[in-house]
Amino acid sequence: MIEAAWLEIPDPNQLVFTNWFCKRYNPGKPIELGALATHHILDEELAACPPASEFAIPPHIQYLVGHNVDYDWEVIGKPDIKRICTLALARSLLPNLDSYSQSALLYHFERSVARDKLKNAHSALQDVENCLIILGHLIPLVTNGFDTTWEALWVRSEAARIPTVMPFGKHRNTPIAQIPADYKRWLLGQPDIDPYLIKALRGEAA
Repeated sequence: MIEAAWLEIPDPNQLVFTNWFCKRYNPGKPIELGALATHHILDEELAACPPASEFAIPPHIQYLVGHNVDYDWEVIGKPDIKRICTLALARSLLPNLDSYSQSALLYHFERSVARDKLKNAHSALQDVENCLIILGHLIPLVTNGFDTTWEALWVRSEAARIPTVMPFGKHRNTPIAQIPADYKRWLLGQPDIDPYLIKALRGEAA
């Protein structure tokens, strides 16, 4: 991690942030060229920054919202916190889109301003702000206009993360309900299987 940012939002029905954070960190190793080409932050600009290991989510925070949220969660050390994934929600709620990247969803929801908002798309704070815009469009699709809670959104996100089709292997794109029982048993015995895929193979609800 070289830059971290967050917005603290008490009420999912208003999405007004009451606190914010943005800070750069020294990753403790050279930045790869592919990463440089994405975020344009040079190693020498981070030399005096604190080590990435110093970052921590404030202890009173109960929910972490992000686009493909597990990536960010793993980078910050897998804290014990409930995670709400806007990527999973978008895939579940908008099944006919051809792309679900954060940038694509901004063009889907706010085409007239998306280009301007994506000029700094790989700045951590801008990424968080863009994710907030997407969340603001997804919540009404979940709630149908009714008030909600972070807990209710987390439950909906958990359900959205359980795959309905096989994501890889010889049964790729096959509905999980149609996968042979012996293959399910074999796959459940393999190491490092995604926990949400395990739920799908076992027929468990979120």
